[in-house]
Amino acid sequence: MKKVFLLTSLLLVGIVLSACGDSGKEKVSIGISGTDTVVWDYVAEKAAEEDIEIEIVTFNDYVQPNTALADGEIDLNAFQTVAYFDEFIEDRDLDLVPIATTNLAPMGIYSDSLTDATDIPDGGTIALPNDVSNQGRALMLLEDAGLITLVEDYNGLGSIENAVVENPNDYQFEEVAPAQIPRALGDVDLGVINNGIAKDANLHPIKDSIFREDDTAVDYVNIIASNAEDANNETYNRIADLYQEADTAEFIEEEYDGALIPTVLELSEIGW
Repeated sequence: MKKVFLLTSLLLVGIVLSACGDSGKEKVSIGISGTDTVVWDYVAEKAAEEDIEIEIVTFNDYVQPNTALADGEIDLNAFQTVAYFDEFIEDRDLDLVPIATTNLAPMGIYSDSLTDATDIPDGGTIALPNDVSNQGRALMLLEDAGLITLVEDYNGLGSIENAVVENPNDYQFEEVAPAQIPRALGDVDLGVINNGIAKDANLHPIKDSIFREDDTAVDYVNIIASNAEDANNETYNRIADLYQEADTAEFIEEEYDGALIPTVLELSEIGW
């Protein structure tokens, strides 16, 4: 009996060590899109001091991080806006939830010829992203800039013709592939460009844009998501806390020179 008891005990110890890793730290895998891990590397260093080992798993699209999370291949993901997340989980019927907000990557209005968006001449041309998600966001930004008026309770979907109810200066909208808008700035008066594409085109989202989103654009704040059953997981929520701490915000501001806006919102403020 003693030998059986000893064997059972060793097996239990092995299982615990396997779950925690050789170092004894609790491992948590976080999926992101792209290769920019700077902020998460910073958070991972803080987490390591609390015996939490963060593994960053990179994906090259905006679909796999959610499906991998739903399938249990990763523990958390952190790559998407509230608006994208809400639409994705509804379309795919996934039981995922946000557990915290992280930052806002502001979309901006850019121009080669103007220094103020309201200086656009009557009949001027505005380049808009031709994909549904970014186009709706761009139209709302143009409304915030005072250039157009959208239908009441606009949800970011639908054609330009159905979305815009007032265009008193007869602006012309040119639908362009998002990545091509920076190149098109010489041929239009204004172009609306999302944060990542602007940076890829060597445009600074703060210094080079002439109008941009601020932290009131709650639908486009980025989030950390988990499976619904893990929403109250202490370790996952501790990681969220580490991301939202003041020193992380300072690191983001210094590292990105204002191009990312640290954002700490209650889940109720983003509709959850």
